[in-house]
Amino acid sequence: MKKAIYLIIALIGLSAPSCSDSMLDFSPTDSGSGKELLKSASTAITSVNGVYRSMWTAGWSTTANTHQCFGIAAYNLALDCMADDLIMQSQGNGWFWGDHCYNVKSNYTSSAFRSYDVWYANYKWIANVNYIIDAEPEMAGTEADVAYVAGQAYAIRALCYLNLATWFSRAPYNSLTGASRWNEPCVPVYTTGTSIDTGGQPRESLRTVYGRIDQDIDRAIELLEKAGETTLAENNKSHINLYVALGIKSRACLAEGDWDGAFKAAKRVIDEGGYAVGTKSDLTSGMNSLDKQNVMWGAGIQVADQAGGYAGFFTHMDNKEGAYAKSAPKLISKQLYNRISATDIRRDWWDPSDKESPYVSKKFSFANVASFLGDYIYMRVEEMYFTAAEAALRLDDLKSARELMNTVMAERDPGYSANNRSGTLLGATTTTWTGSFLENILTHRRIELWGEYGRLFDVRRLGQGIDRRTDDGFSEECISMMNRRNVNITKADTYDWVLTIPKAELDANPNINEEDQNP
Repeated sequence: MKKAIYLIIALIGLSAPSCSDSMLDFSPTDSGSGKELLKSASTAITSVNGVYRSMWTAGWSTTANTHQCFGIAAYNLALDCMADDLIMQSQGNGWFWGDHCYNVKSNYTSSAFRSYDVWYANYKWIANVNYIIDAEPEMAGTEADVAYVAGQAYAIRALCYLNLATWFSRAPYNSLTGASRWNEPCVPVYTTGTSIDTGGQPRESLRTVYGRIDQDIDRAIELLEKAGETTLAENNKSHINLYVALGIKSRACLAEGDWDGAFKAAKRVIDEGGYAVGTKSDLTSGMNSLDKQNVMWGAGIQVADQAGGYAGFFTHMDNKEGAYAKSAPKLISKQLYNRISATDIRRDWWDPSDKESPYVSKKFSFANVASFLGDYIYMRVEEMYFTAAEAALRLDDLKSARELMNTVMAERDPGYSANNRSGTLLGATTTTWTGSFLENILTHRRIELWGEYGRLFDVRRLGQGIDRRTDDGFSEECISMMNRRNVNITKADTYDWVLTIPKAELDANPNINEEDQNP
């Protein structure tokens, strides 16, 4: 029988989170234990917990290369490596080098590389939460508890489809030109629980997929608002709450060019979420703790048997203690570093005078290197400030944009003021500087979220190209590899940013064939 990736939609994770690998076992949904588990919110939450655990656990989503495949943090890092601001000084052990040098798309025939990993992981998460969503109407428990479980399921599904759309299609809207491409193909959509007999679906349009994202995240927000009195939450930043759902909505709205939606979602987080802009101590202590006042969501990795060992974020990003980072140091582009004011505390995140690795990062460090410990941060409130400021400016609300920037920058640079800034002009590439206020907002967003967010997501939606140069720190080896493969990322609409669909899906899904493959 052919191995069909789409058949992962017939499986659901049923084990509770624990310190063993068994929680990543998946049982058929027609098993009695699976149906029983979803009858009550108090037990269905264990399925949600299992999804979150798999979002930072390596070794299950692909057959090899697991040291660069550890869930959300790995995908964000890969998107940073593909962009303009994070530079790998050398190949090192090879992890993320393919992403950095655009030697990934041709590997779609293998189950060991990025295409398979991203596709399989996100559809696996979708498969899990679809059963939770199906069970919601009959699920026992208080209204708040049921809403809490189902709300997270809808939010996870929205996030997964946003992830898949980002990796396997072009951006739906180019804000530089005002052009949209809603009719272009995106990914298949599954919205209900499935069985072993369920067939694979065809690629849907960007309009359909983003419509699904919008519906799911709005439903998640509605449910999580009802979940205020839940007994299941435990104030856990490893789970998606109302404000994280609003943060996901703001990201989707940015991709869609829905400035009003982005502004309202991000501003609500700022006004109601109870988070605070990070101080110098928050920013310079290794970016490894969910306990900080500015952290909204992440993965709490607090004991050794939860850590992935070498298959983890800090191994790649702690340039002092991380084994892989030592052989492949992560640098900031000289151009971006030179945009940081001398009075900005974030300059301390990099060392331009390092003799072996100029502009090397000091931003990330293990909380405990001996045990490979350090929490993964997926979302911080500062992102919401930059999102709201950008959206406000695009909506011609200059006053709000200035106020938001002055607030977030007050903890970073005492010399910063947005009071006299204006304009929305952007260059054709991300290093074609115009001096506009919009560019200033985006530049500080780039500085703030370096290494955390997946920079290519922004590059694509902004409609700019990337001009990599050795003068900025990119290695000749990397640029030569890109040239040999005819990769040209100076063009904003390039398909070099779009992954190829895994061959196993093409072989097994009768509704997606070779002619449906991305260029």
